[in-house]
Amino acid sequence: MGSGDSELVVLITGCTLGGIGHALAVAFASKGCRVVATSRSLNSMEALDRTNAGIFLEELDVSSPDSIDRAINSVMSRYGRIDVLVNNAGVHSVGPLAELPLESLQSTFDTNVFGPMRVIQAVTPHMLKRRSGKIVNIGSVVALAPGPWAGAYSASKAALHALTDTLRMELKGFNIDVITVVPGGIKTNLANNSLTSYSKLPEWKFYKPFEAAIQARTHASQGKKCTPAEEFAEKTVTVVLRKNPPAWFSYGRYSTMFSILYHVPLWVRDSLFRQIMKC
Repeated sequence: MGSGDSELVVLITGCTLGGIGHALAVAFASKGCRVVATSRSLNSMEALDRTNAGIFLEELDVSSPDSIDRAINSVMSRYGRIDVLVNNAGVHSVGPLAELPLESLQSTFDTNVFGPMRVIQAVTPHMLKRRSGKIVNIGSVVALAPGPWAGAYSASKAALHALTDTLRMELKGFNIDVITVVPGGIKTNLANNSLTSYSKLPEWKFYKPFEAAIQARTHASQGKKCTPAEEFAEKTVTVVLRKNPPAWFSYGRYSTMFSILYHVPLWVRDSLFRQIMKC
């Protein structure tokens, strides 16, 4: 079954209910796109299947090359192409780097860095043949000014930003746009997932006095004034679907603050974050 030329085929990873990917799937579909929403579990996306026309659900685990290949083969069989790839799947990670188990650090990078690269390397051959496409990597404002307690997550997103910059230059000659989308504080299910992951970590030996501040970091981006995921998705999709999309797009609470922190002297930033460590 093929789609009309006017209907862009959009593949999105990490579309679990309550997250940014879920909101992006709805927003792309509202613009008339054919959306392939994916996650590790089809059950986590049931709401998309029930309420949204133009959205097809596919199981895809970004840590599994076999799962990625199966999903992409299914998309190509169904639609014949992938016009837009959105790498949204990711995990949060909280804990002091000196005591954070290396397994946790590796798991964070496997999902947030190697996961997108696995999907990109599986999708780009199809885009390269057509000399057309868009790749959107979802980063984070915390990569601009890493603070305490979320070093693994911040580093993984900084790595993704750097890889995206290189991809943008390497793929431009093939008419493939590569866009870094940088969310600020977006209201999602991130806090619950982060707290669940945090609860599985061992008790801190040296950082026990900072326990309250470390645990508070699991929901630091989920305050009452944070940007609704639906609003963020609507703004993002509008930008991505432009004929000439920007290389960088950031939106959401704290976006401006982190952009400023990126440019201030390190001693100013360190002084600010030291106050947070005392919370």
